[in-house]
Amino acid sequence: MSDPAHALDPDLVLQAYAAGIFPMAERRDDPEVFWVDPRRRGILPIDGFHLSRSLARRLRRTPHDMRINTAFGEVMRACGERDETWINPPIFDVFQTLHVHGYAHSLEIWQEDALIGGVYGLAIGGLFCGESMFSRRTDGSKMALAYLIDRLRQGGFTLFDTQFLTDHLASLGAIEVPRATYHGLLRAATAREASFLAPPLARADQVLQRMTQTS
Repeated sequence: MSDPAHALDPDLVLQAYAAGIFPMAERRDDPEVFWVDPRRRGILPIDGFHLSRSLARRLRRTPHDMRINTAFGEVMRACGERDETWINPPIFDVFQTLHVHGYAHSLEIWQEDALIGGVYGLAIGGLFCGESMFSRRTDGSKMALAYLIDRLRQGGFTLFDTQFLTDHLASLGAIEVPRATYHGLLRAATAREASFLAPPLARADQVLQRMTQTS
């Protein structure tokens, strides 16, 4: 647990995300956080996910199950297992609280009892803020993102915030937009109703069929 002196207030965090600002830490053992509002923001357009042939093949041929919110803490810990991470104890703790209160969610890819990939983030209205993802087997995070995009579409979301643009995200369809453009998209998204939990759990063939229809 984090030192109470460095704890993040969940309501403050929700207000910050709704205003386009998010917390980060320099490293996992740093008790402090700083607030970020990038000049250029990474987003993954809900209808712009790039489903490669290799990923489609992976989804079809790899035995797996997609689950929602069954291992939120484990997903966060897995996302922080890399050499450098901004997920420090205050951020970990506040997202656990936000998860309990229904704002933070995890989407997990399982092979039997093994968690092989996943993503977690924060939902506010029609905004989903993707925080981090991980893979323990080939394409685990890409598989999670494919299911996530499908869930966001089915749930009525309009903005998928990735915070920053990486080469990995760009290969999946993510783009950068200026801060002012992002804030306009943000206002529209947070003003609408959407649900992360309402869509039924999808099978790989359903996700692939819907993505083929919209491509």
